[in-house]
Amino acid sequence: MLRLAFRGIASRKLRAATTMLAVFLGVTLMAGSYVLTDTINDSFDQIFASSYEGIDVVVTPKETVEQEEREPPAFSQALLERVRKLPQVEDAAPSVFSNVRILTQKNDPIGSEFAPNFASSRVPEGFETLTYEAGRRPQSPREVALDAAAAERKGLAIGDRVKVAGERSAASYRIVGLVQLGDASFGGAAIAVLTHPEAQRVTGKQGKVDQLLVAGADGVAPERLARALSAELPQGVEVRTGEQTAAKESSEIAEDLSFLKIVLLVFSGVSLFVGGFLIFNTFSITVAQRVREFGLLRTLGASRGQVLRAVIAEALLLGIGGALLGVAAGVGFAGAINSLFKSFGIDLPNTGTVLAPRTVIVSLLVGALVTLAAGVVPALRATRVSPIAALRDAELPGSTGARRRLTAALAALLMLAGVAITCIGLFGGIESSGQAASLIGGGAVAAIFGVALFSPRLVRPLASAIGRPIEGLRGLTGRLARENTMRRPGRTAVTAAALMIGLGLVSFVTIFAAGVKGSVDDAIDNNLAGDISIQNTDGFSPIAEDVGPEVTRVPGVGTVSTLATANARVAGVSGDARVSAVEPRTAGEVLKLDFVDGSGDDLASLGRREAIVDRTYVESHGIGVGDKLRVTTPAGKRVEYDVVAEVRDNADFLGDFILTQQAFREDFGESKPFTAFVKLEPGADAGAVQGRIERVVDRRFPAAEVLSQDQLKDSQSEQVNQLLGLIYALLSLAVVVSVFGIVNTLVLSIHERTRELGMLRAIGMSRRQVRRVIRYEAVITSLIGAVLGMALGVLFAALISSPLADEGFSLSFPIANLAILLVLAILAGILAAILPARRAARLDVLRAVAYE
Repeated sequence: MLRLAFRGIASRKLRAATTMLAVFLGVTLMAGSYVLTDTINDSFDQIFASSYEGIDVVVTPKETVEQEEREPPAFSQALLERVRKLPQVEDAAPSVFSNVRILTQKNDPIGSEFAPNFASSRVPEGFETLTYEAGRRPQSPREVALDAAAAERKGLAIGDRVKVAGERSAASYRIVGLVQLGDASFGGAAIAVLTHPEAQRVTGKQGKVDQLLVAGADGVAPERLARALSAELPQGVEVRTGEQTAAKESSEIAEDLSFLKIVLLVFSGVSLFVGGFLIFNTFSITVAQRVREFGLLRTLGASRGQVLRAVIAEALLLGIGGALLGVAAGVGFAGAINSLFKSFGIDLPNTGTVLAPRTVIVSLLVGALVTLAAGVVPALRATRVSPIAALRDAELPGSTGARRRLTAALAALLMLAGVAITCIGLFGGIESSGQAASLIGGGAVAAIFGVALFSPRLVRPLASAIGRPIEGLRGLTGRLARENTMRRPGRTAVTAAALMIGLGLVSFVTIFAAGVKGSVDDAIDNNLAGDISIQNTDGFSPIAEDVGPEVTRVPGVGTVSTLATANARVAGVSGDARVSAVEPRTAGEVLKLDFVDGSGDDLASLGRREAIVDRTYVESHGIGVGDKLRVTTPAGKRVEYDVVAEVRDNADFLGDFILTQQAFREDFGESKPFTAFVKLEPGADAGAVQGRIERVVDRRFPAAEVLSQDQLKDSQSEQVNQLLGLIYALLSLAVVVSVFGIVNTLVLSIHERTRELGMLRAIGMSRRQVRRVIRYEAVITSLIGAVLGMALGVLFAALISSPLADEGFSLSFPIANLAILLVLAILAGILAAILPARRAARLDVLRAVAYE
């Protein structure tokens, strides 16, 4: 059977190539995803292993409630003396390692847009893990050592100056050293090493540290030292060996980046899913074309099982071959994905390509299984060929009426079940986000399969409707194209289904992104009463605490009020709550709050132990006015707040409840705001005042940016567009596979219709008219897929947006963008038809007429 399978592949090289291509593209993305994420995780392993190499024990703050954008709260440096007094300790050193912004003298950021910058305090040589490639360690408050890779990216050298902006106003430092952490690469990140007191000042951690690095006395093992320190130190810190700390931080990074692998694998799954339709269609057509061959095999004594095994063997060989090529290409494609991320400002560390055995095994298995699953139905059809088929021009028996009714019933069941499962994932109150996402994804796949199975019944009406205008414009060629598309609805449906999936996802993303943009604009209009907003240039990190007081002194500024956010845990409520902190006296002037119970006076007089709760939180957890919130803060404190008012925050702008800034400082250990809102004085020139604010911020706080409301909307829209562009780039593989599916179907159908095309040429059809017929067939098929895909995109966008309505999400349909997608579908059809149309036009008339 293997020899027969190899001969079948060799005799149909084009079909084999296109089938392998479908597997190749999907497996390439899958293997590339594994290689990229394994490489990134290995790079972080090396970074953390090098960071704690030779350090016996590390003391770090205990993070009671995990924060998304904030660092764990620092702890008192006074613990250093308690550590040094222990007999098991040889020496100990304080360390600060905190997020800052590092900039050139012209305020150009060092490092890529989304990569972090860190200020690190100089530690004694016995604890130093950085290698000085050039220069020396910083000794005075205005000296800095910069990591060599960041300096090289910006063309900086020893003697040049950089700015470091943290909690306080930015200061300028002279570069006195260039450092490297072993062989590790920081990607787009950057590190500035300062003297310890200066690092504390810049990060606003005077008297506090992020870590204590401890060396044990002679003969004291790190594990024993850690136990001794744990017994001596308070509950607010954690004690681990250096190896344990490196493993923990590496594990946390791997967990944080696990979404990247999931996202990339989802896109590779989409490509393989689309490729499955291409493979199914290819095998269906070629099995139909090989009726006489299979009949001859049966005449020579081959059993049904042998024919089945021969076709399945072909599928497996093509799948494994495509998967092997995909694994090889995946190594290079991982670099391409990384470059794609870099183009969007996401520069991740990379210290060398990692190709794990799991990557090869999983890729081969998936490639083989996808091809086998797509080829099994055509293979079963091949077994239905009778020996007599070798003696006459026979076709495979078509589906019976009962089988068609069964298929339609199954399709309807899958569509209904898919929508129902999706609704359970969305509205079923499932607490696990992973489980909910699995249900939504599984429901979507089931619904798509159902539409694909049912689509043959839709082909004739859709082809007729789409083809009529073409027939009206192009006459006979348009009519032939329309009728050819309707002739085999099953084949047309499978070909269109591949494009349907790709364009369905593109349509869904386009509609959802438009809704996000509109919702963000509405949130800004409905929640902000201020004229200007000041935020971090990266859009999500805190800004310096001094920004507000400095901007208040700018002429033309009326009120400045800041907003901070953090996570907390509420007793009796699962999961973390998102908490906002405001300045009660001024918040009402810059924020618009819709009070359900209470009024603006409750906000203005909000006390140290009082809270204002969002209406959605009240409805979900039954905590309302008059109740108490029992909260565990990130600093580990357990405090109670009296609920004094209730607001309706449809845009989820302020989180679950609101506290005062004083409560944040004292209970949460946080003082840095995320945003400062500015209300101008009546009659002030907005443009002139904004210009004055920008000059102050650029000079003293270059990590922040000043935005009017319109600029804030544009900034948020740009971030959505960046994400949208990245998704489009990853989805493009699925669209490419579907285009190849159209090419493959047309090429094989031309081979099948050789005699028909010869007859048309014999009775006077020109080569140009033949090309037009094939081109219009491709366009009609593409538009069928586009129409079905858009319908699915609209359906799932409406379903998924429904539970988000309470969060302020409003569904929006970008008609112009959807029209562009239809035009692109037409162009995809024209592009796919180029090779098949030229091939059909070049058929020799006499040979075609005599073809059997």
